[in-house]
Amino acid sequence: MRGRVLYGVAFIAAVAVGHVATMLAAPQVIMHIAMRRLSGDGESVNVFRFADRTTAASRQIVRPSPDLAYASCVYDLSAGPILVDVPPSPNKGYVSVSVFAANTDNVAVMDSLRSPDGIRFILQKEGGLVHPGELPVIYTPTERGIILDRRLAPTQKEFDLADKARRDDRCAPVG
Repeated sequence: MRGRVLYGVAFIAAVAVGHVATMLAAPQVIMHIAMRRLSGDGESVNVFRFADRTTAASRQIVRPSPDLAYASCVYDLSAGPILVDVPPSPNKGYVSVSVFAANTDNVAVMDSLRSPDGIRFILQKEGGLVHPGELPVIYTPTERGIILDRRLAPTQKEFDLADKARRDDRCAPVG
């Protein structure tokens, strides 16, 4: 009987440790895979990349919408803050920019409803020197992560307009 209790306690302890380890590791692993894919295995960091129009086979991001035009920037703040500049779509279509930390936390969301003339900000790691200037500063808890630009583009014509505008997206070191 005593042996069964010890095995039961060991099993429960192993399950608890496995659960905690999974909950802590899963977000890091998920984002590592996403950053590797979105940056072309690390070839394109601190620069926007542009996804083709979404089809049933599209899977660079989880459950992409066929009504959106996507652009993504895998950022690395190890050399300092970056300037993010996302111009509006020429048809004044809806634009949303989200910043994700390396642990999958959504750090910030901005959209064209509040910023109809474009979305522009400095992104820097928490605890870094405050960047002087007029632009808003968004602080992230991690040095690496993903910035996602989503533009409403339900038709091919609107996708073409959104695509033209997103080609001017910038995600580059300040300076």
